[in-house]
Formats: sequence, C-alpha cells, structure tokens
Amino acid sequence: MILYIMKNEEVSKILTEMTQLLELADENRFKIRAYSQAAQTVLNLTEAIENIAGRDQLTDLPGIGKGIAEKIKEYCGTGKMEEHERLKGLYPSGLLEMMQVSGLGPKRIRLVYDQLKIDSIDKLKDAAQKKKLSALEGFGAKTEENILKGIAFKEETPNRMLLHDAIQLSDSIVRLLQSECRSLEQCVPAGSVRRWKETAGDLDILCVSENPKEVINAFVRQPGTKQILAEGETKASIVHRRGIQCDLRVVRKESFGAALLYFTGSKEHNVRLRELALKKGLTINEYGLFSLSNKNKPIAGKTEEEIYKKLGLEFIPPELRENRGEIETAQRKKLPKLIEEKDVRGDFHNHTDMSDGSSTLAEMAGAAKSKGWEWFVSADHSPSLKVARGLSVKNLLEKKAEIKRLNQSGRGFIVLLGSEVDILSDGSMDYDSQTLREIDFVVGSVHTGFKQNEEQITARILKAMENPNIDIIGHLTGRLLGSRNPYPVNLQKILEAARDTQTALEINGQPQRMDLNDAHAKQAGEMGISLVVSTDAHAKNQLDYMTYAVHSARRAWIRKEQVLNCLGLDQLRKWKRS
Repeated sequence: MILYIMKNEEVSKILTEMTQLLELADENRFKIRAYSQAAQTVLNLTEAIENIAGRDQLTDLPGIGKGIAEKIKEYCGTGKMEEHERLKGLYPSGLLEMMQVSGLGPKRIRLVYDQLKIDSIDKLKDAAQKKKLSALEGFGAKTEENILKGIAFKEETPNRMLLHDAIQLSDSIVRLLQSECRSLEQCVPAGSVRRWKETAGDLDILCVSENPKEVINAFVRQPGTKQILAEGETKASIVHRRGIQCDLRVVRKESFGAALLYFTGSKEHNVRLRELALKKGLTINEYGLFSLSNKNKPIAGKTEEEIYKKLGLEFIPPELRENRGEIETAQRKKLPKLIEEKDVRGDFHNHTDMSDGSSTLAEMAGAAKSKGWEWFVSADHSPSLKVARGLSVKNLLEKKAEIKRLNQSGRGFIVLLGSEVDILSDGSMDYDSQTLREIDFVVGSVHTGFKQNEEQITARILKAMENPNIDIIGHLTGRLLGSRNPYPVNLQKILEAARDTQTALEINGQPQRMDLNDAHAKQAGEMGISLVVSTDAHAKNQLDYMTYAVHSARRAWIRKEQVLNCLGLDQLRKWKRS
C-alpha cells in the first residue's frame, strides 16, 4: 500500500518553499540544507506528522532539530508557519515560480531581480528574447537560450498531476465518502488513474448509491473543495485546493459496469467498442449495452466483464485500454497474462543513507523482506555524483562487508550488493573494472551532461552497454515529468544494442520518472529485451513505488517471464552468469 498523508505533504511543501526562499536570501548553506533535509524526511514519513508532533517526538526524526520542530508544531496547531509567511513577504511570488524554470537557480534569479527588476516568468521571457540577460555577469548567449527552452517547456507542459498524487488524492476522496455516506454501496476512481497513466488531467470518481443527494453533498463540501463547478442530482464537479478538477458520478447498481467502462476510457478505446457493438447490432453507452431494436432494456451493464463477453471479447485490463491493438487481440483471445505485483521477488535500484537516501541499509532490507520479497539489491550512487554523496570505493567495500553481516542472519532472505554507477560523458563508468566486478548487479545511469547532442548521448550509453560489467541501464531517457524533457537519444539504436548485448532496461517506478514509458517498454518487450521493474526508492516506504513500475509494465503488455525481478535467486544468478 502506498501511503498518502495530507498534512505531511503540506508540511514538506512549505519546508521546500522555505529552502528556496532561504536560497534567494543567500542564507547560511547549512541552514538551507537543514530545511531541505527536513522537507524530505517529512515527505518520507509513514505516520502523520501531527501525531509525532503531539507526542513531542519531532526531534527524534533524522535532520529535524529543535528550531524546525517548533515550526512544524506551529503549523500543525495553526495551519501556518510565521517564518514562512515572513520569508514570502520578502520577495514577489513570481520569483518562486521562476525557480521552476530549468536553467535558473536562486543566485541567477536574485541577480535578474536585483539588476533588471524581473519578478515573473513573463518578464524573464521578454528580457531573454530581447537579449537583455546576456549582459549580466555569469550569463551568456547559451544561458539565455537554455532559459528560453526552460520557459517553453514549462508553457508546453500540460497542467497535469503525477499519477502518484492523483491516486492518493482519489483514494482520500473515496475514503471520505465511505466514512460519511451510509447509502454508499460502491465507490472507485475511474479515468486515467484507473488506467495507471503517468499523469492525470482531472479525477473521476464513480459511486453506487440509492441516495445520490447524500453522496453529492458530501463530495462538494469536502474539506479540500476550493470551488464548486456543478452540483446536480447525480453528478457534481469541483476544483480541489490542489488545483485539479474532480468529477463525481452516482449511478444505479444495474449500470455500474457500463459506467465504469465508459468513465475509465480511454476515449479511443470506447470509440472502438462502440464501432464493434454497431457491427453486432448493438449500442453501448454509460448506462449499458443495448440491442439496436430495443434501447430500453440493457442486455448487459452490471459488470465490465459481461459487457466484454457479450461483445465477443476477453476481459481487457484497464491498463491496456488505449486502442493499441487490445480489442483485436481480445477478439482472438490472445491477450497476454500481464505481470502482477505478487510476481515480484526483489528490487534492483534503490538508495540508503550511505548516499542520498534517508533509511539505513538494515531498514531498507527489513522493509523489502516485509513485502515478501526473496532478495534485495541495494544500489547506492557512485562517487562522481557529489550532490547524492556517491560512495567511494572504500565506502563501497565497507557496504559489501555490512551486507555480508546482514546475510548471516538472513533466514532465506538475501541482500545483494548493487550500485547505480554513473555513465560518464565519454561513456566510461564511474568505477574501474575491478571495482565493478565486486558488485553483484550494476545499474548504469546518465545523471549529467544532458546538454550533449543525440549522437554524443547515444554513443556514451552504447559504450556503457558494451561493458561486460553493466547489467541494467537505469531510467534510460532521463526525463522528469513536468520539469525536464528527455535528453536526446536514439532509442532504436539503444534498443537494438540492449538486445544484442543482453543488457536489461529499467522501468523506473519513481513517480516523477516512470522511465521507460509504456510505449518504449512495449517495444523493448516485443524485441525480446530483458526488463526490470525498480523503485528508485530513497526511503524504506518508497519501496511501495514498485506498484507504479509494475503497472507501467502492464501498460506495456509485459508478462512476468520478461522481467528479471520475477526470477528466484538461483535463476537470477544464472542470468547474471550468462
């Protein structure tokens, strides 16, 4: 279960904003780092922050000292932090928005604000287009160009919510309705959330109730409502305070399956279903499946399964409903048996507090074991990634010794030494070959040099894949949803090389990455390339990100036989030897 605790996210967001504001003010770097670490600690908690504050145990948390603890207690009690409000008052709100533009940092923002009075993205764009920024110290034509690219990316990126956030918000609304509405019989998220798309533009909630008025009233008057857009007898729409539109439909029990199918989508999938129905003398809508000769009485509608069966189709899992051949395949009864989370036996890519994680090796291993996994590859960063406190060779060998000690009392659960090793700008690896051979599983990743051209980035990844010590390529395209485009890379060449060198490719479940995306993972699977599903966890509770990796694989039509995480330890070692 992926935890979502509303107050924790709010506190983490405020602490992050305070980090940015302190950077703008050029405050002491240790103070800035303290707020940044506290924000991450709060976000990773598995318990509500207000409960910990109530027990006066905030200072027991890593990275939270007495001063920050007092501010968190203040927010839990009043809904505000006075220091946060004071810092916000020092600068125009547009400066925080400018922090979201790739190519800018707090020092540059402060410089353009102080010297050119630029306090918004619009003014920044205008100044860059008029070549005013390049006259400033530390700026040049290339910097100006990168800033304009960053602004363009922000403008072109739809205002969509990450899947992780959309699922947690949907689930919180469902739980609220379940607790407040006695008449509620069923209540589930639909739309792109149910299809596990990587982002959502809005939320759809579908309910069954004999008292729609009760459900509608609870929905529109929930604590998160910012604006009521519509409030009817069986449907309602609000704008949530988190900035996303939420729509509710209340339907009768006999139409629930048809409504769930309709509101899950995708639109393209539904259009193809309607076309198929018409060829059979039928019509389908949100109320049911009907004969064209009698549109008053549905012949199916209670469940999705019965509708698909009447149309001559296998049941199509929600993740596949994108009109990418699933209907034709279901007609032939040839849909793949998709990977499930219960098939996963371990994780290859995650981080401990030895690098940039917040949980110890023992805590991460314990959490992995509690998930029912059989093995766990602990993969911290390599040394060149200074910002992530990558491990020196000495630290890596010390970690190997600690893993050996842990395994002496493993009782059937095995921890393996891994590393996420940087692929350097020339394609060489961040550890020498002898050190790489000490590591059980090596994930090679690009973390720097994103401004190289397509030929250069492709060549460095190809060179890494030719290295016999590299087992997996991590988050292949380097994208960060909503904040960074993929770097330029020739994916066809990479996929062909992965097949030829038998290098596995990662489907990363970290919510802002989800990389490979479903289309690229589907192509990889069709080419016979081995895949791994990874959490990229930086805290023990983030091992639950495996859910996202698995559902991304399902969207890519992937079976468990194609995924290395579904192998037992002996099979995994055999794959490694081969």
